Amino acid sequence: MAENAPETSSTAKKRCLGADCENDAEALQCPSCLKIGITGSYFCSQNCFKKNWSQHATLHKTAQGKTQNVTGAYNPFPTYSFTGSVRPVYPLSARRAVPKSIRHPDWAEAGIPKAEKRLNRSKIDILDAKGQAAMRKVCRLAREVLDITAAELKPGITTDYLDEVCHKACIERNSYPSPLNYNHFPKSLCTSPNEVVCHGIPDQRILLNGDILNLDISLYHDGHHADLNETYYVGDRAKADPESVRVIETTRQCLDKAIELVKPGTPFRDFGKAIEAHAKSKNCSVVATWGGHGINTEFHPPPWIPHYAKNKAVGVCKPGMTFTIEPILTLGKPREVYWPDNWTNATVDGKRTAQFEHTLLVTETGVEVLTVANESSPGGSIPEPAVPDRTEKDKASSNN
Repeated sequence: MAENAPETSSTAKKRCLGADCENDAEALQCPSCLKIGITGSYFCSQNCFKKNWSQHATLHKTAQGKTQNVTGAYNPFPTYSFTGSVRPVYPLSARRAVPKSIRHPDWAEAGIPKAEKRLNRSKIDILDAKGQAAMRKVCRLAREVLDITAAELKPGITTDYLDEVCHKACIERNSYPSPLNYNHFPKSLCTSPNEVVCHGIPDQRILLNGDILNLDISLYHDGHHADLNETYYVGDRAKADPESVRVIETTRQCLDKAIELVKPGTPFRDFGKAIEAHAKSKNCSVVATWGGHGINTEFHPPPWIPHYAKNKAVGVCKPGMTFTIEPILTLGKPREVYWPDNWTNATVDGKRTAQFEHTLLVTETGVEVLTVANESSPGGSIPEPAVPDRTEKDKASSNN
């Protein structure tokens, strides 16, 4: 899970739900949505509505419980003005149990990370050989869980099903899923589709061919945490969409470029400079609200790792430090709004977003990527489309 920097949120005009439509929505709403209690389904015109009907109609089936045995499904926030096409589909499944034989973090019962809140935010832990070995183990387990979960990813399943798969894989590895009840987060992983920036709550929404989805996995094992995430293409339609490919592959590259800098003596502030420079070269914007963080026996200890240029992060890399780098990029404005669930963040203009994350260990000579993928890991890069020319209007819009 990403760590939050102090920022303010914004509001936005309604956007047309038409795929790849850049227009503001008019008063036209989908009549079928209104009949079954789904609000916020605005389109810019009848032509756009008809063009997108076949894909939009899937939402009706989901809300009416006609797919994957989802019965009594509903939008819990019918009066909220969503910025994009993704909608929450409730009810949420019951909280999944973790056997008492598995070691629990201090927030497992009350939902409050008490020890983390008492940390000295200027003190960065240096792990000894035993601590580093523990981090290697938990990170290896976290990679296994992510790969198992991602292998189930396909059109027609729900994100709640992915949560079930993740939870089961954690338990099988004698591990507690770190997000579960962390500050009262209700699930075992974060699932963030399309315009959702981060911390999406797994629910009954059916994944569509053409979606993109970030899976954010965190484990607690033998007193140590691991954290990693990747953004995946859902179906062949997503891989054929140049904009989705651009934001996903650019974000993947941004993380790689930042990792190349990790070695003793590198200032934490340098990572953001490299990330933002590459993002801008591909006409993407960095979401500055969220950043990387330390990780070890606590989930989010210091340091704070900004992903944007001209930041004022204090400190340098030292051997034995473990932290995450996890940039989030968007195709549009780098601002986000909260859904009423107080967790889900969506881009202010409904544009798509992607994120990648690794847990890293600073070594004497450089860096060890503790959550590195292997040859059998699902996902992986695909060829990028040509970078489109950026119009003056686009430049002005992203700077606002």
